Amino acid sequence: MWTKIKLLLQMIKFEHTVFALPFAYAGAVLAARGFPAAKPALLILGCMVGARTAAMTFNRLADLPFDAENPRTRHRHLVTGAVKPAEAWALFFAASFLYYLCAAGLNRLTLKLSPIAYMVIILYSYTKRFTWLCHLFLGTALALAPLGGYVAVQGAFSEPEIFLLGLGVIFWVAGFDILYACMDEAFDREVGLHSVPARFGRRRAFHLSSLFHLLAFLLFAAAGWAFGLTWPYYVALMITAALFLAQRLAVNPQTLEGLDMAFFTFNGAISVVIFSGILLSFLLRG
Repeated sequence: MWTKIKLLLQMIKFEHTVFALPFAYAGAVLAARGFPAAKPALLILGCMVGARTAAMTFNRLADLPFDAENPRTRHRHLVTGAVKPAEAWALFFAASFLYYLCAAGLNRLTLKLSPIAYMVIILYSYTKRFTWLCHLFLGTALALAPLGGYVAVQGAFSEPEIFLLGLGVIFWVAGFDILYACMDEAFDREVGLHSVPARFGRRRAFHLSSLFHLLAFLLFAAAGWAFGLTWPYYVALMITAALFLAQRLAVNPQTLEGLDMAFFTFNGAISVVIFSGILLSFLLRG
């Protein structure tokens, strides 16, 4: 049983939850002006784990025909048979139930908006079939994390400034997803899937990714200014800028060497750093 659970968690790359979860708590901290109470904090965790698990499981199931053809993804557990489709569907429905159960425990607006958020994160799996804007759609899906965290605590969108943080997440995610899509540039063209690298080529993809990350940095800065955050947040922004730069230096545009490390290490760090800066702005406020 534990071996099967391990395989299921590997299938959905459970450790990548670190990309969105800190931003969900960032939204909650901004709403509460400090770390939220235990109940909403735990329910937010349940929502995030449920939503991401459901979304990634559905993505693996939807992409199974392509994963079986792509040399990069032929080792994935659904392709090799290490995880059966029925097991993946069971995980999908269990995670979806966890998501809605936790959303219902928060407040009325969170529950009302939960089906919309759910549809966005599920429909992302099909966007590569018809548009190279799929990277921005993925960014939108992850941008629901800070918005959802804020509403989970506040029960309303009482401060439109939270959308600045959400927009920052959109461009941050789209920027690194464009880089990641470079690994499948040739395959996507061959089978008719859409992405920025497949549509515009690798060189332009790297340039657009850099532009998106610049926009993300500016939006993160604007969010901090709009919320009146203090010096710890701006220290976090400087660290974020360094991480954006390090990501560029770590990846070879010709061979894509270093991309896997940059994708997880630097971007996982960015989400944690931004959250830490927001939280410390309230904890260390004089």
